[in-house]
Amino acid sequence: MTEAIEGYLFYEFAALLVLAAGIGFVGLLLRQPLIVSFIAVGILAGPSVLGIARSDAQIDLLAELGIAVLLFLVGLKLDFNLVRTLGPVALVTGLGQVLFTTVFGFLIALALGLDARTAIYVAIALTFSSTIIIVKLLSDKREIDALHGRIALGFLIVQDVVVVIAMIALSAIGVGGGSGSESALGDVLRVLGYGFAMLAFVIFFIRYIATPLVERLARAPELLVSFAIGWAALLAAVGHYLGFGKELGGLLAGVSLASTPFREAIAARLASLRDFLLLFFFIALGASLDLSVLGASVGPAIVLSLFVLIGNPLIVLAIMGAMGYRKRTGFLAGLTVAQISEFSLIFMAMGVTIGHVNEEALGLVTLVGLVTIAASTYMITFSHQLYAVFEPVLGIFEGRRAGAEPDAGADAAQPHDVILFGLGRYGLGIAGALKERELRILGVDFSPEAVRYARSQGYDAIFGDATDPEFLAHLPLQHARWLVLAVPEHDTGLSHDDSRTALLLGARSLGFTGKVAVTAHHDAAAAAMTAARADLVLMPYRDAAFAAARMITEEIQPPERAMIAPDGQKELPT
Repeated sequence: MTEAIEGYLFYEFAALLVLAAGIGFVGLLLRQPLIVSFIAVGILAGPSVLGIARSDAQIDLLAELGIAVLLFLVGLKLDFNLVRTLGPVALVTGLGQVLFTTVFGFLIALALGLDARTAIYVAIALTFSSTIIIVKLLSDKREIDALHGRIALGFLIVQDVVVVIAMIALSAIGVGGGSGSESALGDVLRVLGYGFAMLAFVIFFIRYIATPLVERLARAPELLVSFAIGWAALLAAVGHYLGFGKELGGLLAGVSLASTPFREAIAARLASLRDFLLLFFFIALGASLDLSVLGASVGPAIVLSLFVLIGNPLIVLAIMGAMGYRKRTGFLAGLTVAQISEFSLIFMAMGVTIGHVNEEALGLVTLVGLVTIAASTYMITFSHQLYAVFEPVLGIFEGRRAGAEPDAGADAAQPHDVILFGLGRYGLGIAGALKERELRILGVDFSPEAVRYARSQGYDAIFGDATDPEFLAHLPLQHARWLVLAVPEHDTGLSHDDSRTALLLGARSLGFTGKVAVTAHHDAAAAAMTAARADLVLMPYRDAAFAAARMITEEIQPPERAMIAPDGQKELPT
């Protein structure tokens, strides 16, 4: 009998994994994140459709472990230094968006007929944006180091802190939810006491144990991963036992290792495991949804989805405009909060477990998640095209106060022989070679750190987005002999690097009569740049290969030089 049950469980999980792979592939073709695909898998595997997912206890166990690992990685990545370096914009924008969404989301939920308790749960759930999705999309677009990308990361960290506070409060409330007032207060105080005790232990662990322990474990990478998983599960179990929840326990486990030099290595190795285990959380979530009940939630879900898709970006845009940021930066940063998070679903699931909200409320938020995550993925992917469409009406969000964004300074007003877009490793290498030929170079980059580093190396450099037509019009194009576009190649799927094509054509439309050199990594991109009237197409890998072959066959000695790394350190001469 046992063998038959184990065989059935294996068949069931095999079917779930195959279904997840198939739906995930469809989602990949549609450019959707895994969260959407995983929820769809849960709905299809649930009793309302295929009825595959029946082993609730086993699926729930893996789901709980997945949540613990997810919170562990969030704690591991909490970078308060980023919030501090960005100054008030991350804090003000993050808290402002949370407050706006909570207040107006609550009023909208009440207007839709929800009771007050459910309305406040739904409103809080709508405030969280998915750090995982946003980081992935911005990284794919190579905008994670852009000003709007860094601001988005800053207020996402603020949101993560709000998530933690909300979960602590929910855990404390859940402990005494069914007792008398005095007993409930005692339970809450007891949980808070345990929480502070565990926090004190974590601080002690960070101070005296974490780094030496992890350094020793890092000698065997497999053991380091096993330790990280075990540590996350242990503190999650302790947190659950003490009454403040496995979510907070898992988060504290991550925080306890965040100060070690191996946190990035741990996070990278656990990312795939996190996605695998979260599959079962979303399977459990989707399988618990009754499609007949969800039908009644379609109308409210559409209203709340429009609120998240439109309201959240607008409030970010308004706050950043009031703080002196340009409308373009505010718009691009605002689009990153046009969805709700996996934490929204976890938060609602906690409310269901405690008994504060019903399954219908969880289903409503799940529908909002499906709509907003799916839509915002395309909004972020095609953010520059959307800005071009809405730019004429965004002037009201650009306040008169200026100076929040890095100042171009007097460098842009000086005549230069070459204007170089992109101050990464390759761009700085070009700048160095041109400087040796006594050419005057003006560097442009959308990363404030890249601009600061280039200036520290003696180059004229200004902050700016190469795809912004307004910025392009302020450059001294009339004096330049060359424009060099060393910005990363960016394939949108519709055309090869339309942002760089727009920059090239924009410069020509502004009367630039010099020559344009542009980098490309693929033949199709090179052909597109040539068709857009580029005078020279640089293909770094191919050109380097040809130069290397020439040095080998003609026995030419390469010049002594030091490659400049983004962190300011010089590598060995090559």
